[in-house]
Amino acid sequence: MGAVSTSLVEEARTIFTDLGYEVTDDGDELRAERKWRTVHVTTAEPEEAASHGNLRCFVTREESAADVRERLLSVEPDYDWAVISVDEDDYRVLHPDADVLPAP
Repeated sequence: MGAVSTSLVEEARTIFTDLGYEVTDDGDELRAERKWRTVHVTTAEPEEAASHGNLRCFVTREESAADVRERLLSVEPDYDWAVISVDEDDYRVLHPDADVLPAP
């Protein structure tokens, strides 16, 4: 039996659900809500993603994550953002100021 690959959208849904967010479909994106916070979650490339909302999360495969982060740093969008790098069984969050974020 071969390995089953989960889509990035389903990976994103699982990550945010596990973090305690209520996740709903929102067109081509997901909307993750918890308390006062709404995060617009997308698997689109930064240039193709919607720009509404104050918080945006880009979910991508591990091999593309650093490039997505660098592209976002270069365009300096008008919203707060993070990149979630997904590999086979784990994920990592890349943020523009990762070295100054407090530990969870």
